[in-house]
Amino acid sequence: MRQYLIINLADTDKIIFSQVNQTSAQSMQRNNNNTQGVISYSIEPSFITNGDLTPAQGPLSKEEIEPILNSTDW
Repeated sequence: MRQYLIINLADTDKIIFSQVNQTSAQSMQRNNNNTQGVISYSIEPSFITNGDLTPAQGPLSKEEIEPILNSTDW
């Protein structure tokens, strides 16, 4: 099952993009303030399991992320 994380864009250098469904920082959906983005994955990435990146929010299911992304902040 696909999971979603909201991350701070300042942490994008910690993402290994071959382990997520996005291809680069530019392909992530971002909030209106351009301070956070969303990544998704099917298998938990090593940069999460080893603690290199601490998400701002998540992991979230599709049902949990949709209302966030549909809010006026995104």
